[in-house]
Amino acid sequence: MLAKVKSRTILGIDSYPVEVEVDISNGLPAFELVGFAHSTVKESRERVRAAIKNSGFEFPNRRITVNLAPADVKKEAPLFDLPIALGILAATQQMERNLLDNLIVIGELSLDGRVKPVKGVLPIALGTLEDSGVRLLVPRDNSQEAVLIKKVEVLAAGTLQEAAGLLKENGEALRVSCQELSEEQGKTEEMVFDYEEVKGQEHAKRALEIAAAGGHNLIMVGPPGSGKTMLARGFPSILPEMTFEESLEVTRIYSISGLLKDNLLIRKRPFRSPHHTISNAALIGGGRLPRPGEVSLAHHGVLFLDELTEFRREALELLRQPLEEGEVTISRMNATLTYPARITFISSMNPCPCGFYNDPHRECSCSYLELRRYQKKLSGPLMDRIDLHIQVSRPSYQELTGTSPVESSIDIRVRVTRAREIQNKRFESNGIYYNSQMTAVHLKKYCVLDSLSQKILKKAFHSFKLSGRAFHRLVKVSRTIADLEGSEKIQPEHVGEALQYRPLDKIVF
Repeated sequence: MLAKVKSRTILGIDSYPVEVEVDISNGLPAFELVGFAHSTVKESRERVRAAIKNSGFEFPNRRITVNLAPADVKKEAPLFDLPIALGILAATQQMERNLLDNLIVIGELSLDGRVKPVKGVLPIALGTLEDSGVRLLVPRDNSQEAVLIKKVEVLAAGTLQEAAGLLKENGEALRVSCQELSEEQGKTEEMVFDYEEVKGQEHAKRALEIAAAGGHNLIMVGPPGSGKTMLARGFPSILPEMTFEESLEVTRIYSISGLLKDNLLIRKRPFRSPHHTISNAALIGGGRLPRPGEVSLAHHGVLFLDELTEFRREALELLRQPLEEGEVTISRMNATLTYPARITFISSMNPCPCGFYNDPHRECSCSYLELRRYQKKLSGPLMDRIDLHIQVSRPSYQELTGTSPVESSIDIRVRVTRAREIQNKRFESNGIYYNSQMTAVHLKKYCVLDSLSQKILKKAFHSFKLSGRAFHRLVKVSRTIADLEGSEKIQPEHVGEALQYRPLDKIVF
C-alpha cells in the first residue's frame, strides 16, 4: 500500500514543500528512508518505530520504504517524524488515507509517542499560504507560533495518538484559534535603561540620536571608563518600535534558530552583543548545518561589538558585505542561502593598547609602533562603512555630580520616530526604510545640495581624503540631520555637523 503526506522543511529563512511517500510491501522486514536525508532525518526511523508501538498502534513487520521528495534537495531538520508515522498508519489502513489530503504535517516524535516542538514553524506557516485550502498540523507547543499567520488554519497535537484521532473525528476540538493569542504579544518590554541616567556625554548622545534616526553605523573611541558600553547598551531605548512586517521578519529568523521564547511575536528590536572570541560562522552565519549568525539575529536591530580591536581581523572583515548590502550570502555545494542583515552597527574601542592616547588626565605609555600596530587591527574598508566616528572622553566631576536636568530616552525617541516617519513617507515607493539604505540614485534625487554645502563637502573630500563610499555616507548623515531638524533641504549647518563625526579620517585611520 502507498500513502502520501505533505510536509515542508527549511531552506535559509524560507520553507519549501516536501512530499513524504510511504510504501509498504511484502518482503523481508526493513525500514528504508531515501531522498537525500541528513543523519538527523534518518534517525527518525527508530523514533517512529518506537512511537507507533508505544502509542497503541501496530508497526508493520514488512518492508517499509519512505521517500522524501524532491530527492535533489537535502533535508536536515527532524521535522518528518510525525508525517512518516501518519503515512505508515495510513498505508496500513489504521487510519483513512483521505484524511491526509489538504494537510501539511510537521513534528518530531519522542519514543513514547509525544509530539515535540520543532524549529522554523513560522516560515513553514508562511509557506503554507502558497497552497489555498490547506491546513497545517503542528506540535502543540508550536501552535501559538503557527497562528501568528492568521490566514492559515492550524491544528495542534500533543501525541501521535491524538494526531491520528484528530484527523479521524476531533478536528474541530483541537483546532487552534487566532483569538488564543496573548494580548501581551502586541506590547514591548518596559525600558530597562534611560539616557536620563547618563551624566554628560551630550556629543555622544547626539551622535547616537542621528544613528538611530537614519540607521547609521557608529564607532565610539575613548579611554576606559568613559561610558562607551553604557551608551551603546542604552541605544535600543531611543529606537522606534518595529512595524508588524519588521516583527514578522525578525521572528522568522529567531524561529529558525530555535531562539523564539514562548512562541510570541518579537516586538522589541534585537540587541546582540557577542563576545570577541566568537567564531566566523557564529558571527556571520553558516556552519555544518547552516544557521543565521549574530549579524542576522540583529536584523532590524543593533549589533554591538564592544572592544572592537579584540575581535579577530578575519571575523571583522566578514562584516563588510552585510554592512554594505544588508544581507549575508552563504554558498554551499548543494545550495546558496541568503539571510537578511539590515542592522545598525555600533562598536567601541580604546584609542591605544593602554587606553589613554590623547587622554588629558593620564599619560599614554604606548610606543609609536604599538599604536600603529593597534590601529591596523581595523582595516580602512571596514572603517569606510562606518558613518559616524566619535571620540568619547571621561565625564568631569561637575558633570557626574551635577543636578541639572538631563534629557530622557523618551524625549530623544520622539525626535527619532518623527525623523523615521519623514523617511518612510519619502521612500514609500522605493523599497527602503531609512537614509542609510539610499543608493546613488536616491542621493541624487533626495539630497540636493546648495553651492555653499557643495563647497564645504569639496574641501572635506580633499582634506580627509575620503573615498566615494565615505563621501556618500557623509551626505546621508547630513540628510538625517536635516530630517531631525524638520528641514526639507540640506543646509550648510547640517553638512558641518555631519563633518564633526568623521574625526578618525584625519586623526587615526
